[in-house]
Amino acid sequence: MSVSLPETNDAMAAVLPMGSAGAAIASVGVSLPQTVVTNAEIAPRIGVTDEWIVRRTGIRSRRMADPEERIVTHATNAAAAALRRAGVAPDQLDLVLVATTTPDEVMPNTAPQVAHELGAVRAGAFDIGAACTGFLSALAVGTGQIEAGRAQCAVVVGADFMSRITDPDDRTTAAVFADGAGAVVLQATAEETRIGPIVLGSDGAGADHIIVPRGEGLIRMRGHETFREAVARLSLATLQAVRAAGARLDEIDLFVYHQANGRILSAVGERLGVPADRVVDCISEYGNTSAATLPLALAHVEAAGRLEPGHLVLLGAFGAGFTWGATVVDWSPPALSTRPGA
Repeated sequence: MSVSLPETNDAMAAVLPMGSAGAAIASVGVSLPQTVVTNAEIAPRIGVTDEWIVRRTGIRSRRMADPEERIVTHATNAAAAALRRAGVAPDQLDLVLVATTTPDEVMPNTAPQVAHELGAVRAGAFDIGAACTGFLSALAVGTGQIEAGRAQCAVVVGADFMSRITDPDDRTTAAVFADGAGAVVLQATAEETRIGPIVLGSDGAGADHIIVPRGEGLIRMRGHETFREAVARLSLATLQAVRAAGARLDEIDLFVYHQANGRILSAVGERLGVPADRVVDCISEYGNTSAATLPLALAHVEAAGRLEPGHLVLLGAFGAGFTWGATVVDWSPPALSTRPGA
């Protein structure tokens, strides 16, 4: 397959190598605010129509946290759901990682509070900040710890209340961002790792394209520039991750990208020549929940019966910084091995 991409510096992407131990995703869990906000509630305020929002973003509704709700609560609920599904007790956790841009407090971090609420009494815990790439970055850290033999079990959470930093009158962002949390449980496996290698990249030259200035506290985004960079970086990272995994694009069962914008998802799929039905698009009902979109999307397709043991899943994300990354996951429980060499 021939894919034409803009010139991009491959040196900016680092591959995290696999170690001698193996890691696998055992389960996924989510937690969403109860309040659903439709386009009809947003469109008049920013001077557009419901149809305009759908056409530009693919979003029809999104979840919004009430003022009294806390990130810690939803991050804990998502992690607890994933632990229950994996059959793992909280005191078996060695590590709790939370990727978030919108913690309840500047200090302390969200992760130690989540560990406390879970009852993960012997787990180390810290937050990871990489904006919309945060969950993938945290997955890289957790996987690396297990592959290095420094941990046996970890929970990785992506949680954001983007409504807390969104200007409700800004047409560029008001209809896009939303709230939610998702988590996966990582466990050591006796076989080779089922996650990665993980490709990560960054380019600080684009830092001011998506920014929350200190003092103002509200997100500002240059939509056109962000769109262009997101499509280019996600496309390239996909090819790098698939190649690093020793796979081919046509062997990937599902492409699960950060749910930033429906047009970005379509553009990446078209650029790579991937059939639309293999590119997961669930932004319509969730909106852009930043670090939470990847686990939310995984839970969405699993509930729909589209994600099965043995599937190869491409995870890819792009966010402020700019930061981006991708990896290929063999979606098999730690006790199973459904593919040669998996």
